Amino acid sequence: MKIRMQFILIGLGLMLIQNGNAQYSKYNGISHEGEFGFGIGAAHYFGDLNTRIGLNRPKPAITAFYRKQFGNYVAARIGATFAQLGYSDVYSKNQFQKTRNLSFNTNIWELTVQGDFNFFQFNPIDPDYIFTPYVTIGAGIFGYDPYAYLEGKKYFLRPLGTEGQGTSAYPDRKKYSTTAIVFPIGAGFKYSITPEMNLGFEILYRVTSTDYLDDVSTTYAGANLFSSDMVAQRLQDRSYEFGTPIGVAGRQRGFSGQKDHYVTAIISLSFNLSSYKCPSAK
Repeated sequence: MKIRMQFILIGLGLMLIQNGNAQYSKYNGISHEGEFGFGIGAAHYFGDLNTRIGLNRPKPAITAFYRKQFGNYVAARIGATFAQLGYSDVYSKNQFQKTRNLSFNTNIWELTVQGDFNFFQFNPIDPDYIFTPYVTIGAGIFGYDPYAYLEGKKYFLRPLGTEGQGTSAYPDRKKYSTTAIVFPIGAGFKYSITPEMNLGFEILYRVTSTDYLDDVSTTYAGANLFSSDMVAQRLQDRSYEFGTPIGVAGRQRGFSGQKDHYVTAIISLSFNLSSYKCPSAK
C-alpha cells in the first residue's frame, strides 16, 4: 500500500510539473516537430597517408538531412553526404612516407541514421529556447573508389590490385569492396534565426570499417607481380620517381592495424516543421 502511494505521488508530481510548464509556456498551441536542411563545408581524410592527423588538405563536402524531434531534447535524423577526400605522401614530414610517394583521391557517397541529444530545450517558436549545443552518434554506409593520376591520366586503383589483391600469389588478399560501414560521432549547435529557419554548425568524425579508403593497407606485393601491367606496376610503388624503388615484396607499405577515418565540418541551414498541438513538457 505504501509503495502504491509513492507511485501515485510521483505520478501526481509529474503531472503538476507538466501542467506548470504548459501554464507558463507562451506558445502552448504550437509544437516543434523537426526540420529538414542542407549544409556545405569541408572534409578531411586520416589514414595511412596522413598518420599525424594533419588538417592541411581539406576538400569540399555537402549534406542534406531530415531531423525528427522527440520532445525537447532528443531527435533522430537521416542524412546524405557527398564529400571529396584525398592526400599525398609529399605532404608528410616522415622521410619514409615522402620516399614512398603514394597519393589518392576519392568521392564519398554516404547515408547515415543518427541520434541527437540537445543540451538545452530547443523550440524555435519560443524566443526563450532558440539555441542549443548538441551531440550526435549514429551508423551508416558509404561508397568510395580511390584513384590516382599517372602522367596526367586518371586510374582507379582497386582494379589494379596494388597490394596483390585478387592474385594467386596472395590468396588471402581479396579485392576490397567499394562500400563500407561508417560510424559518425560529433557535436554541433543550432540557432533559430527565425521561427521558420535555423542556422547550424557541426563537426562529425567518422570511424570506418575499411583500411582501403586510400588503397594502402599492408605490404608491397613486389614489382615482378605486375610485369604484365605497367600501369599497376608504376602505381603500386612510386618511389622510383625519387630514385631507387623501395617496394620490395613483403616490405611495409601501410599499417593494417588501424582503419581509415574522415571528418567533416559543415555549416547548415534548416527549415522547421511545426504542428498546432500542445507540446510535450519533457
